[in-house]
Amino acid sequence: MNQATLILIVLALGLLIYAWSRGDGSHRKGITQGWSTLKRTLMLLVVAFVIVGYVNVLGPQDLVRDWIGPGSGWRGLLIGTAAGMLLPGGPYVVFPLIATLYQAGAGLGPTLAIITSWAALALLTVSFELPFLGWRFTLMRLGLGVVIPPLVGLVGQLLFGG
Repeated sequence: MNQATLILIVLALGLLIYAWSRGDGSHRKGITQGWSTLKRTLMLLVVAFVIVGYVNVLGPQDLVRDWIGPGSGWRGLLIGTAAGMLLPGGPYVVFPLIATLYQAGAGLGPTLAIITSWAALALLTVSFELPFLGWRFTLMRLGLGVVIPPLVGLVGQLLFGG
C-alpha cells in the first residue's frame, strides 16, 4: 500500500465517521453513490489498466528513450506535446499510460509536456468546445496554448534535470 492510498483511506474513513455522526443516513447515501460510480467506471478502469500492462510489456523502451528520453531535446518536448494532445480519456486512463512511458525511459521534460498538453490541449475537448464557444475561440486557445507544454517541459528539465 502506497502513501496516496493510505491518505485516501484515512480521508474516506473520516468522511464516513462524519456522515454517520450526522444521523441522517448520509453514510448509506455516500456508500450507495460511491458504489454507483464504481459500477459505471469499473470497465473503463479495467480496460485502461490492461492497456497500460500491454504498453509496459510490448512498448519498445529503446524507442521511448530515443524519441522522448532525457536527451531528446526540443524534439522530445514537441513529440510530448503532440502525444498529450492525442491522448484519449480522463485521468484514470491517461496517468497510468504516462507513468508507463516515464518508467520506460521518457525524460522529465517530455513527460511534463505530455501531461500539460493533455490537460490544456486535448483534441477530444474540441468537439465539446466548438458548439459552445465557436471556431475563433477554439483556434485562439489552441494556438496560444500550444507553446505552454514545451515551455513547461523545458523549465522542468532546466530546474530538475532529465
